[in-house]
Amino acid sequence: MDNQKQPPSYSQTTNELFSDLETSSTGLSEPEAQRRLKKYGPNALAEKPPKSTLMMLKEQIIDPMILILLGAAAFSAILNEWVEASVIFFIVVVNSIIGIIQEKKAQSSLAALKTMSAPTATVMRGGIEKIIPASELVIGDLVFLASGDMVPADLRLIQSANLKIAEAALTGESIASEKNAEAVLSADCPLGDRKNMAYTSSIVTYGRGSGIVTKTGMDTEIGQIAGMLENDDAGDTPLKRKLNAVGKVLTIIGLIICVLIFAIGALYGRPLLPQFLVAISLAISIIPEGLPATATIIMALGVQRMAKQHALIKKLPAVETLGNATVICSDKTGTLTLNKMTVTHLANGDDFLNKKILSVQKASQNSSSYQQLMYAASLCNDASFNLDKPQEVIGDPTEGALLPLVQDFGYSALSLKKEYPRLSEYPFDSIRKRMSTIHEINNEYVAYTKGALDELLPLCDYILTSNGTRKLTKADQDNILALSHKMSDQALRVLGFASKNMLNLPQEDENIEEHLVFLGAVGMIDPARDEVKASIKTIMITGDHKNTAVAIAKNLGIYTNGNTVISGTELNEMTDNELDQAVKSATVFARVSPNDKLRIIQSLKRNDEVVAMTGDGVNDSPALKAADIGVAMGIGGTDVAKDVSDMILLNDSFTTITAAIREGRKVYRNIQKVIQFLLVGNIAEITTLFVATIFNWDAPLLAVHILWVNLATASLPALALGVDPASKNIMKHKPVKTGTLFEKDLIWRVISQGIFVALMTLIAYWIGESFDNPIAGQTMAFCVLALSQMLRAFNQHSNTDPIWVRGSKINVWLIISFIVSAILMGIILSLFSILQVEISKWIKKLIKAKQKENKLQTVSD
Repeated sequence: MDNQKQPPSYSQTTNELFSDLETSSTGLSEPEAQRRLKKYGPNALAEKPPKSTLMMLKEQIIDPMILILLGAAAFSAILNEWVEASVIFFIVVVNSIIGIIQEKKAQSSLAALKTMSAPTATVMRGGIEKIIPASELVIGDLVFLASGDMVPADLRLIQSANLKIAEAALTGESIASEKNAEAVLSADCPLGDRKNMAYTSSIVTYGRGSGIVTKTGMDTEIGQIAGMLENDDAGDTPLKRKLNAVGKVLTIIGLIICVLIFAIGALYGRPLLPQFLVAISLAISIIPEGLPATATIIMALGVQRMAKQHALIKKLPAVETLGNATVICSDKTGTLTLNKMTVTHLANGDDFLNKKILSVQKASQNSSSYQQLMYAASLCNDASFNLDKPQEVIGDPTEGALLPLVQDFGYSALSLKKEYPRLSEYPFDSIRKRMSTIHEINNEYVAYTKGALDELLPLCDYILTSNGTRKLTKADQDNILALSHKMSDQALRVLGFASKNMLNLPQEDENIEEHLVFLGAVGMIDPARDEVKASIKTIMITGDHKNTAVAIAKNLGIYTNGNTVISGTELNEMTDNELDQAVKSATVFARVSPNDKLRIIQSLKRNDEVVAMTGDGVNDSPALKAADIGVAMGIGGTDVAKDVSDMILLNDSFTTITAAIREGRKVYRNIQKVIQFLLVGNIAEITTLFVATIFNWDAPLLAVHILWVNLATASLPALALGVDPASKNIMKHKPVKTGTLFEKDLIWRVISQGIFVALMTLIAYWIGESFDNPIAGQTMAFCVLALSQMLRAFNQHSNTDPIWVRGSKINVWLIISFIVSAILMGIILSLFSILQVEISKWIKKLIKAKQKENKLQTVSD
């Protein structure tokens, strides 16, 4: 037996399946089951060993930016700049700890998948029905399913009696799938249309059935998703890639400076070893040591602000990434929609005769005329409200949608069921596509029937109107079907209702589903979230059928003229190159599998898009992990989706995504401001020292001056810029797809501003040198450099607008940072002045003592 080489089980007949899997309708013998278990292994998800803390530490250290900082720390130590070396090393340690903590939090996705596996299964072994651990199931086992069961493995159904299975977490379809064991499907049948299959982790909501195990463990649909989660490398975030690019640029510049300084010193005939140390010292000056720590702090503050707006950020860079998202892909069920079937339109006999379908809100204004329709919806219904959670429905989603409808019309389904208990029933089955129940109302037996309108209407001979019951004509039927088809075209699922009054309870073999009175029909849909319409531009990726997906997409403004719709079948026939072209115009992907979603995300990323993916089901998890940022629903989302995502919407609201995008763009722009601010100061320092080296001057700045400027007068304003209020037009800025943080003319601004500050510093040094004081030039150069850092922070708000037309909010922290930096400068200059006076006194005493000694020596001679 090697089922891997056989055609898909859903395209085989039962006899072909039995032959290929070497089993039968009585299942396997116990010895054969044990042999297969030993050969193929347990029905469980495999798991790679988690990364050790040491491995995580290694990955943190080999990050390009971290390697640059470690090199800077090492050379600082060689130059005896122990304070600077310690600060840089501390920054590296803090960033590594944060990275390791984040990675450890993200290792639970497979564990969440395992919780979705059934603990036990009912099987037939050796002609005996028994309950065994689901992990012991093997290919060929005969498994029994009943309402409420979790499917323990992938099964090819061989029997089904009114069987419905909820597969939303796997396929994305809101409505429970009606199963038909007798169906034989084509080999290319999409996952959501496989009516003769039951898949691991799905839930039986109605009926019963049995099936032969065709896939176990990692070979199941859930197992393949687990494999994608294990094997997919989500890669670096756009921000990390850009920071790494900044680090590489600075490294190249640093190496060039090293070579130039060393060569110039050699030309002046300076000693090579000291000159080499000077060159290394100058190269280190170009590295903004505080950048990683500042970026981390900025993102951490963004995370705190997002938490207050009901968005839980699991990974710090996710804040920035969402701000630069160019495409938001979204699953429909539970994400763009509520994942809750809801009746939106209905019509009774009068409405159909008047050729109109009313909204629930409008129809409920005249609730009395819909009494019989509400009775039918309440009594011919197996769903109920959860007494512990009144808003939660227990039972089939389609039937559950009728309960809130009944409430809207002023009735209570629970009260009606107690007042008119069910005396008999004809359960729903997939052949009749309807169900009937019998109740005693006003000393008369009444049968209520509900089902697919196409199947129900031919059984009706009468219609209920405001004038009573009358004969149903052919014209009436045509009118009802035309209006119901109109509802279907709007992706509404239409249910018809009818009744029949009887003097006596029917006999067991009596057919009551004939000569019925037509009461009306309802149209239901998984409705779109209202907040989506005004908040996002997105691509819909769903497991639903094309017509349903397009109807929702049109309602949301996602699908318009010129857009294309691609089905899973069409997508499977495309090469990667063809898909890369198709995603440029496609806004709806329908009837897709988890692997299809992953391909779409990968294709968009190949098109240089920054992709955000929202979803809530297990079927979304591979795409959520592969996207630049995955966004899961916090209320309706599965644990697997939450674990692989970067952000969780705690209130399941798309308005939160809008807030997150705004916050992300603010974080990105603020990090860009910090980089520009820090690099201008570093370029000013390196240019000042480089010019002095070229002209063979004494150093205008000492290492202690540079360290003080970088830590005292640059770090605080840099942090303050990190919390700068967003500009008024931030949502009008186009998101940044790829490249580095050096956008457009940023490089020119950094270089030109750095050279200007260096020029002012050199002029101050030159003026100071004209005084009869050996350290006046260095002091003045130090003051100009420090003050320029403090003042430039105010000029860093915007690269386009002057100070007086900036945003309405004032950055209080920037003002505070200026005051603190000014106080620190005042203290250091005062201490330096006092120290200089004391040194001068000491030098004068030394000179006087020397003069006295010389005078005594002269007298002695």
